[in-house]
Amino acid sequence: MASNTVKLIDIAVNFTDGMFKGIYHGKQCHSADLPSVLARAWAAGVHRIIVTGGSLKESREALEIAETDGRLFCTVGVHPTRCGEFEEGGDPEGHFQALLALAKEGIEKGKVVAVGECGLDYDRLQFCPSDIQKKYFEKQFELAEAVKLPMFLHMRAAGEDFSEIVSQNLYRFPGGVTHSFTGTAEERDKLLSIENMFIGINGCSLKTKENLEIVGGIPAERLMIETDSPYCDIKNTHAGIQFVKSIWPSKKKEKYEPGLTVKGRNEPCLVRQVLEVVAGCKGIADIEGLSKTLYHNTCRLFFPHDIDASADAQLESGGVTAEQSS
Repeated sequence: MASNTVKLIDIAVNFTDGMFKGIYHGKQCHSADLPSVLARAWAAGVHRIIVTGGSLKESREALEIAETDGRLFCTVGVHPTRCGEFEEGGDPEGHFQALLALAKEGIEKGKVVAVGECGLDYDRLQFCPSDIQKKYFEKQFELAEAVKLPMFLHMRAAGEDFSEIVSQNLYRFPGGVTHSFTGTAEERDKLLSIENMFIGINGCSLKTKENLEIVGGIPAERLMIETDSPYCDIKNTHAGIQFVKSIWPSKKKEKYEPGLTVKGRNEPCLVRQVLEVVAGCKGIADIEGLSKTLYHNTCRLFFPHDIDASADAQLESGGVTAEQSS
């Protein structure tokens, strides 16, 4: 179990997923347990969580969840594999306007902090063809421009097209994070060449020795960490497991106990493990200093108005610089 000497923000949590309602593959295995999940996160040093929206419906639900706790925030957008929803009702512009209205509502409530999850996913073209993905990825830059929010981005097996579209639309958004990064060193360097682009790391980013080397080459001041829970946990077979120090007791979903994590279901408290692996593969001993740097990065992008001063103060009190982490 981790102590809370570090201050963490999990930038990607899918609280709209049925697993947090106790539903796995359509079967109710235990009662909804979001309060327990959140209690573990806060105890582990997580100070803020961004709930991911991946469709209009999901974004509405993400906003509803975010309104239940002052430390919860959310995104509004359409995931690349779901971009077909823009045209399903026969009114793409109407769908866009509904997203825009929801984003504005969430901004007024102080809850919506980014446009997304949007981008390109060529690994799963069976859900949405590439031409539709590209069309509505471009469209969502209009949304970011209209509400002046950063972007929460998704890139899978589409590095070239993704970088091209982002580069063509840089004037429309103040910055972004390409989350759940699993790309090559070349794709990493291309993202790092884009001004004010951060890279989000979770368990899927840390599976292989090559993954660890690639993450090791990302400057600390361009990194953010996430769980992408309930998916993307760090498994015992992953190369990154060697650096994990914080462990939470778990039970299988069929033997659920409220105070324990569910085996195989990722949750925000485990973002501490991502921090530990990132520190390990970068050779950083000062894990608290690294956490301050990552916290600062996240505040800079998503919470610039209400947290600038405290984030700067934290960084000055011991964040890890590029020189220390190289």
